Amino acid sequence: MGMMIRSTKPFLIPSLSIILLLLNTIPLATSQYTIGVNYGMVADNLPPPSAVASFLQSKTNIDRIKLFDANPDVLRAFANTNISVTVSIANGYIPDLTDLQKAKEWVSANVVPFYPQTKIIRVLVGNEVLYWKDKKQIAYLLRAMESVHKALQDLGLNKIQVSTPHALNILSISDPPSAGQFKPVYDTRIIKPILEFHNRTKSPFMVCPYPYFGFNDVTLDYAIFKSNPGAVDKNTGKRYMNMFEQLLDATHSAMKRVGFGDVEIVVAETGWPSVGGENQPAVNVENALSYNGGVVKFVNSGKGTPLMPNKKFETYIFSLFNENQKPMGVAEQNFGLFKADFTPVYDVGILKTGDQSAPPSTTPVTPSPTPAVTPAPVDSPTPVTPVTPAPVDSPTPTTPAPVDSKQWCVPAGDVSDEFLQHNIDYVCSLGSVDCQPIQDTGACFDPNTIRSHASFAMNAYYQTFGHEPLNCDFDGTGIVVNTDPSYGTCEYVS
Repeated sequence: MGMMIRSTKPFLIPSLSIILLLLNTIPLATSQYTIGVNYGMVADNLPPPSAVASFLQSKTNIDRIKLFDANPDVLRAFANTNISVTVSIANGYIPDLTDLQKAKEWVSANVVPFYPQTKIIRVLVGNEVLYWKDKKQIAYLLRAMESVHKALQDLGLNKIQVSTPHALNILSISDPPSAGQFKPVYDTRIIKPILEFHNRTKSPFMVCPYPYFGFNDVTLDYAIFKSNPGAVDKNTGKRYMNMFEQLLDATHSAMKRVGFGDVEIVVAETGWPSVGGENQPAVNVENALSYNGGVVKFVNSGKGTPLMPNKKFETYIFSLFNENQKPMGVAEQNFGLFKADFTPVYDVGILKTGDQSAPPSTTPVTPSPTPAVTPAPVDSPTPVTPVTPAPVDSPTPTTPAPVDSKQWCVPAGDVSDEFLQHNIDYVCSLGSVDCQPIQDTGACFDPNTIRSHASFAMNAYYQTFGHEPLNCDFDGTGIVVNTDPSYGTCEYVS
């Protein structure tokens, strides 16, 4: 959980009433796809990877997926499908991977056995590392990227790129887009060297623009591609019709400002949930369809943005499936384009024939455990507090709204079960923390998963020993959140 927003308000706020565009008037792209999906697996009801691969290949126009780990079951399933695959390394492995030998061991275990039968195109080192503010991971990020790149080169895998996705809290200014700028210090000491690496290795700078985390009642239509008067950049006179293109151009301006405006931008994640809580009226199927359908249409139109005309952006929608074990609530569990039985939650135009039926092989399975060298999923778009925009024409960066004073400690999204089991063992061995609720007769035993049990144990420790950041660190595997993770009869201490 971070205090900085990933996306921002439009720099000019529409003041006129807007006539909503009916859903059935949204033209959706049907050819030359550059749209991919994030394939996350934080669920207990998903179909086997082989069925997923068959479904994407035979029923959809999706030709690329992005994983939050390097799950061997998935990599085997996507062999000989010609679907491009991006794999990821968890944040916790970054310091170790600065050692070239360890980088070669990771590549040898997680890429070599599957390539080229599985069309692995990219290895991502970490996920939104700057957002999580772990100083050690940030310090070693570029060195780890260099090491993994060298390992791929040494092992003859020259065509596989190396990158890392960034949440857009790396921007200090995003309105107007022409004034886009990275955070001070980060800009020259961290991001500029990373961009130099991308420029040298011909790999993309990957970002995660989420208008979902930056809209309000006034800017909703601008955020979800519905009819609106747009917003004009007072520096360039260029008009923006949606927040997505605003954020891409703000990123481009920031990159240009540090000397690397020509590096390719890839959208690693973007999406909108279809179901939310009672206090989330803008989270519904209609708005999810409007946003994701708008992204598909925009990206595949090839028109580009005002500052990057005639350009298509490789883009990965978050996410392929609804994932029922996400820890941050209903909305986080409902970002999927499809339900676990392959039924579309809504159709943004990616089905080949419009066929709404599910394929025959949909028996739910639990993904096989991955080797110790394979990172765990990190596929949560990190929730942040929406902000209230500044007055019209004000260039002042937005300030996060106050958060609830209550806090809980839960596992970060990029932590393996192995690490989480260590956390459980440590907390429950102290004698001063009550772990009875996660025993087989306890109220928090179900769901019977290591992540769920670790979440309860880590929070119990945090509440017992005080709300100091160190008490939720757990060697970088814990994060503090402001959303109560309690569920059913399982009540988390606060």
